[in-house]
Amino acid sequence: MNYRILLVLLGLPLFFGSRALAQTGEFSSDTISVGVVVSDLDRSLRFYTNVLGMKKASAFTVDAAGGKRTGLTDGVPVTITVLRLGEGKTATDWKLMSFGKPATHPAQKHIQDDTGMQYITLNVRSLKPFLQRLKENNIPLLGETPIPIGGDNHFVLVQDPDGIFVELIGPLE
Repeated sequence: MNYRILLVLLGLPLFFGSRALAQTGEFSSDTISVGVVVSDLDRSLRFYTNVLGMKKASAFTVDAAGGKRTGLTDGVPVTITVLRLGEGKTATDWKLMSFGKPATHPAQKHIQDDTGMQYITLNVRSLKPFLQRLKENNIPLLGETPIPIGGDNHFVLVQDPDGIFVELIGPLE
């Protein structure tokens, strides 16, 4: 028997087995909570609550010992403010925290300018109130947005105060 064929046949169960592993219910939730370190907590809270409409759900502090023990920090305490997108059990948690220092990476003009998480996408019922709040808060639209992307949906792109790109997708009205 050809060894390449044998290796492929032996590898198939591993490939399909690992794929099935994620579908076996190992996760207690299908929602991902995202932690974001920001340079100015108040400024970011205003953007995410007043402009994007997220709701403050809770806040908690990880003390210095807890930060070190968990590996989150090297012994620096941090308060984490949890914002929620929606009301349901599977609503996204957007966890903001700040260590009071500016970002060390360069400001991005496009998603290819840096590595790591670059953007989030929010699907909305209507872009109209978002566009109004963006305008009221002097937050520029990027590119030529809003642009139609099919059906009634349009695409809008902005950046949060620290440069994370935010895509808003939905009908104009």
